[in-house]
Amino acid sequence: MSAQTRLVTGTDFVTVPTRDIDAATEFYGDVLGLPLSKRWGTMPAAEFETGNLTLAVMRSDAFDIEFRPNGHPIALRVDDVPAARAELESRGVEFRQDILDSGVCHQAFFRDPDGNVLALHHRYAE
Repeated sequence: MSAQTRLVTGTDFVTVPTRDIDAATEFYGDVLGLPLSKRWGTMPAAEFETGNLTLAVMRSDAFDIEFRPNGHPIALRVDDVPAARAELESRGVEFRQDILDSGVCHQAFFRDPDGNVLALHHRYAE
């Protein structure tokens, strides 16, 4: 196969590790309000849709993978970071710092119940 042959044609999902699939399903579905698109049969995993990327939440030990939370954020696109942050705070989500303005976007970082880092994100400039 030559170096010019394209092997990868897209990204199907990003995996989010959990120790408790029920708590994770409640967080991603009820707290964040993401649509649950499927469960992985009898395996402790579920997929949530963000609009442009699927988050596959899976209980690590059931797949013989050591649990380690993601330490770098998955950026979740929102129209208004302050408004989305206020709504999530009303649902019990804790943010540990002020909203970051990078000069091109606003971001607000938080963690899911397993410690995976997530961010509310809105790009306001090219």
